Amino acid sequence: MSKRPHSAPERPSPGNLALDNAMLALQMQRPDEAERLAAGVLKSNRGDVVAVQILGRALLLQNRPDEAIEPLMKSARRSGDPQIETLLAMALAAAGKNDEAVDQLRRTTARRPPFLPAFLELARQLGQTGHFDEAIVLLESALPFATEVADLQVALGFVHINRNDRVRARALFSQVLATAPARHDALVALAKVMAISGEHRDAAELYRRALSLQPNDPVMRTNLGKCLLEMGERDAGEATLRAAARAGAQLAGGAITALAAASHGRFFLRPSVAARFLRDDKN
Repeated sequence: MSKRPHSAPERPSPGNLALDNAMLALQMQRPDEAERLAAGVLKSNRGDVVAVQILGRALLLQNRPDEAIEPLMKSARRSGDPQIETLLAMALAAAGKNDEAVDQLRRTTARRPPFLPAFLELARQLGQTGHFDEAIVLLESALPFATEVADLQVALGFVHINRNDRVRARALFSQVLATAPARHDALVALAKVMAISGEHRDAAELYRRALSLQPNDPVMRTNLGKCLLEMGERDAGEATLRAAARAGAQLAGGAITALAAASHGRFFLRPSVAARFLRDDKN
């Protein structure tokens, strides 16, 4: 009895392979490569929604929002895809067309079923223009639709921070951490609330937890150094700020500011002297 021949494994199409590589390039922070691959797919299939998404994200990562608007707008009109519409709104806002961005997001958030990233983006843009109450109402209206509410709670918490409502912000971030104790953005946000409130010891503990998750984050290390200085732990605070400053010149500026602003810090008349102090581990 003859054996049935094994069927040959199905090979991925060139377009799918190119999109997979483009997505990988985005994840590896190579937006120029992602742009090239996605544009190649679109030459043969102008209606490929995934390729347009990748192209739009790649252009936004390269600070070229004006170039992203046209392909995203055409795709949004053809497909009505809420993710494309949200990317389009992000490109419009980045290009300074804020009113058009908000109008687009209002249309997208009116869709059913709801697309929650559009709610988050609209709330972010409303918050940037000081429309905090509207952003809160919007996010609260999305809560009943969310299967995972943590993203909305974190976004709500940030809006409340901007309104200087630390009580509500603290409550929301604490709720998130009660169910997701390793959530980095909630840890950092709650630490910020505590630091603003003068609870530097508790804030420092939260920053340490955040650094255990992302140990190479120099901004969090700077914030930890500020808290340590405010607690009177001067040697530890200065050592932490030195470690943050080694990440680059931009972070050194933040570390110098932290040294000068802290009640137990140091003040330097010349930035060059402060920079030399931060570079010198023997001080």
